Formats: sequence, structure tokens, C-alpha cells
Amino acid sequence: MERAFWFSGSGDGEIRPVTLPPVGEGEVLVRTLCSGVSRGTETLVFRGEVPVSQRAAMRAPFQEGDFPGPVKYGYLNVGVVEQGPEQLVGQVVFCLYPHQTRYVVPASAVTPVPIGVPPERAILAGTIETAVNAVWDAAPKLGDRIAVVGAGMVGSSVAKLLSGFPATRVQLIDVDPERAKVAEALGVDFSTPEDALGDCDLVVHASASEAGLARSLELLAPEGEVIELSWYGGRRISVPLGENFHSRRLAIRSSQVGMVSPARRANRSHRDRLLLSLQILSDPVFSVLVSGECRFHELPDVLPRLAANEPGTLCLRVTYQREDTR
Repeated sequence: MERAFWFSGSGDGEIRPVTLPPVGEGEVLVRTLCSGVSRGTETLVFRGEVPVSQRAAMRAPFQEGDFPGPVKYGYLNVGVVEQGPEQLVGQVVFCLYPHQTRYVVPASAVTPVPIGVPPERAILAGTIETAVNAVWDAAPKLGDRIAVVGAGMVGSSVAKLLSGFPATRVQLIDVDPERAKVAEALGVDFSTPEDALGDCDLVVHASASEAGLARSLELLAPEGEVIELSWYGGRRISVPLGENFHSRRLAIRSSQVGMVSPARRANRSHRDRLLLSLQILSDPVFSVLVSGECRFHELPDVLPRLAANEPGTLCLRVTYQREDTR
């Protein structure tokens, strides 16, 4: 009997038994090695705060149940193929699957993890994919002055990718001065909001806060643009469109990972984007984004602390042992 974690939709969760179907033609049986908690999205799911208007868009590929809950949710899973097509058996793979000890999916739903990318880091593939899409949307130019507001998993990943563009000035900004350690490990300059450098051509906002969005607009040079990556759920956010917003001809544009950026949609598929993200994770520096770990059976106790903004946690890695299968 396998086990899976279910969100109640009212601020708690439980581990439930799962009976797997037989492995059919073109399917694989995967034993989970580790999974990741996408803190921003899964916290909203944990609290039951997914807006009614977004429940269809927010469905994970292998979700069971409906929002607000109970629901089996998650999409950062790395495991090893135990049964299936010969070329996949024994392969470590990434899959957009919830937190579950073993599962059966179509072989097309798993992506082999490149040699050199450990499973413990490969859980970040979904996060890096969001960052890749954001960089495609942002389309930075040579010599741009760039700020990334919000040093969470996604914001930190975006800052690292943007820092690779020639002659750019990239600054990662967060209200928590402890995030300077993350920025330093990534090789990116850091600042608190009050000391951030202004006159930016481009600001990527990923703090999911009203104050962060307001500060992003303040940091722009005339005709600058904010790329809005934050997901607010059902919260209404006040946007300061008065004062000099119009006279300086500022812009705000959304970025969302559900579709490949229009800048690359003609010649890149979702799978291409995921493969690129896994290649990027060959750089061990991204391991700094995994700042917490728990065992699978501890999830019902750990997630409430994560949802309560337990300080210091970026990505929570969930590890699985054979005894997790009962």
C-alpha cells in the first residue's frame, strides 16, 4: 500500500493510503526519492485560498480532488522508474506529481534527470522553469539596469539567470537582510528595499506583496517596465497608478509559467523549457535554494509551520524512505 499527502483546504492535511493501478502499456511505475514544496502556491492550497475563478487554471497535472479541498496537490517530484519501457527503467526522472511514495503515470509525463544533477537539486526544475519563462518574458538587453524584488525561490532564480547577461547591473532585493546570504551564494548583489539602486530599465517583482509592487514601480527609470511574477490568490492588491506613473510612462506586464512565453512559443515547447531548466540545474549553486528538509511522514506537522511563514525557508525538500510505504 502506497501513501500520499492530501491538503484538507482548511489549514491542515493528512497522509492517506493509495492503491496503485497496474502498470499498463506505455506507462511507468515511479518510486519517489524526494519532492519539493512550492511554498507560495502550496501555501495558498494549504489555506484553502485558491480563488474560485482560478481553480481550473490552478489544477496540477495529476491532482486528485477539487479546490478548496480535500485535494492531492503538488508538482515537484523526482523518483526512479521501477517498471515501464526498457530505456526508462532505472532512470531518475522529474515529474509534475504530488507528494506520494509511488505512482503510475504515462511514460511521456516523466523527464529523465541529466547525469550530474542530483535528485535533491532536481526538485527545483519547476522553479527554474518559471524563472526561465520570466527571463524570456522580460527580454533583457545588453547593459540593462535590473532589480528583482523578492528573494524567494523564484525571485532568486530569476536574479541568478539575469546576472549572466553581459554588462547588466542586477540587484536582488528583499526585506529580510538574511537573504543577503542567498544572494552572495548565487553571486548576485543584494539590497534591502530602502537602499536599492533606482533608475532601472527593468524590475522583476516576485515578493507577492503590495509594498513590493509599489517599490518596484519606484525603482524604474522613465519608460521602464515591471514584470509581475507574484501570485496573490484572492487578495486584492492596491497598485499606485497615480503620481508619476503616467508622466514617466511606466508599464506593468504579467508573467506566468502555464504557457511558454510568446517570445519563444513558436519554437519552444513545454518539454523544451523543462529540459533547459534541468540543464541549468547542473550548476551546484542552485542548491542554496533548498533551505529546509523533512521526511514524508512529517508533512502534516511541518506544512502548518511553513504556511505560517516559518523564517528562512525557501524550498522545502521532502525525502522518502522505504519505510514510508506501509
